[in-house]
Amino acid sequence: MRRALALGSVPFSTPRLPAALLAVALLIAGCGGGGGGGPGGGDSSTPALGQDGGESGAAGALGFPAFATKNTTRVGGADPVADAAGVARAVYPARSRDTRPPAVTLVDRDDWRTAISAAQLMADPIRAPVLFSEGDELPEATDAALEALGPPGAPQAGGAQVLRMGAAPAPDGLKATDVKGADFAALARGIDRLATSAAGTASEAVIVAPADAPAFAMPAAGWAAKSGDPVLWAGRDSLPPDTRAAIESHQRPRIYVLGPPSAISENVERELSRLGRTTRIEGRDPVENAIAFARFSDGRFGWNVVDPGHGLVFASTGRTAEAAAAAPLSASGAYGPLLLLPDANTLPESLQNYLLDIQPGYRTDPVRGVYNHGWLMGDEQAISLDVQARIDTLLEIQAVDEER
Repeated sequence: MRRALALGSVPFSTPRLPAALLAVALLIAGCGGGGGGGPGGGDSSTPALGQDGGESGAAGALGFPAFATKNTTRVGGADPVADAAGVARAVYPARSRDTRPPAVTLVDRDDWRTAISAAQLMADPIRAPVLFSEGDELPEATDAALEALGPPGAPQAGGAQVLRMGAAPAPDGLKATDVKGADFAALARGIDRLATSAAGTASEAVIVAPADAPAFAMPAAGWAAKSGDPVLWAGRDSLPPDTRAAIESHQRPRIYVLGPPSAISENVERELSRLGRTTRIEGRDPVENAIAFARFSDGRFGWNVVDPGHGLVFASTGRTAEAAAAAPLSASGAYGPLLLLPDANTLPESLQNYLLDIQPGYRTDPVRGVYNHGWLMGDEQAISLDVQARIDTLLEIQAVDEER
């Protein structure tokens, strides 16, 4: 039995649905499992187009509320492979050359560190979303997405249509560029080298994420996709030589350490400070760490999401690779940081308070207000329908009491 969400609620108002996104779920329907329907029966986890009013359960068959509510849209795959394919299709509808990605990045789904680093290639000028292989095989979801996306080739990457990370396979008939490396730190350095070559200049900032604390590292992917800053890696008490070499190639960049000292120690932070000005962004747990990153601002670095009017992306800490799958949503559309939930059935108090803090309001007319929108990654095993409904409420624009 689903656990009830032990949080209060506020009134819902007239539905307002993000448009033109049903193709996401139609792709997932053919390539990944979904969670069960919503309470009360009749809700489908897979929207079906073409339902008419004479059909029983037509509203549920359209996918509401599991696929979308007025302020949320769910990419409802059963795993990151399906969700990466769905996100790529949402960001790139592929109905014309200018709605196709120049290239795609292929990463083994089990190599979450390289996948997070590869999100850097979603930034300008390459704009390549991450898709997943399963070892040296292409799962059906990825194969179908590749065929549908039809990447024409990225001029800044030598015309490559596919950017292969490590041991990921080379799809037949597509021009591929390989990024090789002995381990994830070397691959991250190779990804950054490719991104720097494509951009024509090295970024002024780098992120150093914890290689042994995946939930603390997840928020780095979305920022890398938006900014083009690399995600490099450190152990709790060690700095890999490839990470050091990559940072040195940026010639004393601003270095941002993501996570608390339990994830990357103060000794490593001191070692990094010899390579550039170093700042730590941290929270006590992965949820608060992601919120701290969402709030953070330092010049041109950081989301600075401290007020209403933003896109937000939500994912489960239990699905690390979702960070890379979701990264294109942080780098397009409404843009926005990744926020985390450790339990499918619970909205953490710290996250609820953050959403309340940035909830939109209006004084006279909501049409003149600003709006928040949330993307949810995964099926109900990742984020339940109850939590989705609560997030929807917290994103809704509210009337401001003039007397307060």
